Amino acid sequence: MLRVNDLKQYDYCPRVVYYQYVMPVERKATFKMEHGKAAEIQLDQLERRRGVRRYGLLDGRRHFQVWLTSDTLGLSSKLDLLIESSSGWYPVDFKETTGPARSNHRLQLCGYAMLVEEAYQCSVARGFLYLIPGNRIEPVDLTGELRAETFASLDRIREMILSQRIPPATEVRARCTDREYRNYCGDVF
Repeated sequence: MLRVNDLKQYDYCPRVVYYQYVMPVERKATFKMEHGKAAEIQLDQLERRRGVRRYGLLDGRRHFQVWLTSDTLGLSSKLDLLIESSSGWYPVDFKETTGPARSNHRLQLCGYAMLVEEAYQCSVARGFLYLIPGNRIEPVDLTGELRAETFASLDRIREMILSQRIPPATEVRARCTDREYRNYCGDVF
């Protein structure tokens, strides 16, 4: 069983997922990880007092911290927020990032959407990324192309775990600066 977060991590740097599953080593919590957790807790409390109009929805019931599991997908996770509206179901993922939403965020959101579809026997066409620092909500259309990319990523993750081969490190070396597994990438540093 993989976690939806693995989709985000694998796209960011496949070695993060490798170290978690193939070579389970002690993981050093980084400042960014701790700050993100604290920010999500604070946002969760604030979000409980807000409505759904900021998501462009006329109505909706909000479900916080929703646990989802699918044996069919071999995937599980806890979703930050799920909006149940007369116009559909909308997964919302809180992100502690200053820049725009990235491909790894969209893959993770798509993973959540696929879990919601199975759990609630519904179709999910759109989700939202809540970018905490700028208090911005970014809609994400869950296209067939994004779904295909998400399934392909899950296949690559499972193949990496089965083959037990260390993948190449991310080409964006700036990502390595404050990562929890940096000290295990001797070929990079």
